[in-house]
Amino acid sequence: MKLYNSIGPNPHAVRMFMAEKGIEISKEDVDIVAGKNREPDYLAKNPQGTCPALELDDGTCISEITAICEYLEELHPENPLLGTSPEERAEARMWARRVDLYICEPMGNGFRFGKGIKMFENRIHTIPEAAEGLQASASDRLAWLDGQMEGREWVCGDRFTLADILLYANIECFVPLGQPLDPALGNIAAWRERVGARASAKA
Repeated sequence: MKLYNSIGPNPHAVRMFMAEKGIEISKEDVDIVAGKNREPDYLAKNPQGTCPALELDDGTCISEITAICEYLEELHPENPLLGTSPEERAEARMWARRVDLYICEPMGNGFRFGKGIKMFENRIHTIPEAAEGLQASASDRLAWLDGQMEGREWVCGDRFTLADILLYANIECFVPLGQPLDPALGNIAAWRERVGARASAKA
């Protein structure tokens, strides 16, 4: 297998997932700033033109973080990051979906349509007037999540899961790029320190 890797939160999330599980996969870096992910050779593998993408031994390419991570979890069930029962897996998928849909997506598009628009305006349909509102929406949901995490160590309670990885990778990418993060969100701040102390955070 080969992982098409790049800068950005999505490849970081997959690398963190692999590091947590002790999985080694060869990587090929794709220069997304230069638009190499929009060139014909890469689009033939992943027509969405996104990174990361996981190329299997038979040439099949899987993209999208959740699909890649769930595939790797099935191959390597040790150190589970989704769960060991239908109930645990459902809970982890629920929280990963909430984090991705309500926080990571508006956070990412807030950057793409705002400060990052010069990189993206000729690649995707951008909505500059939506940037500030998207960032505000992500901030509102982070505040909601802060309340949900009262008394919890991780997003899913006492289990470190894909939901934590998705959230951490996006916060670490987009907060330095202008995404507001209220320092009064004490549960999120403490959680962020705990994740940052894990070896996988540096993957």
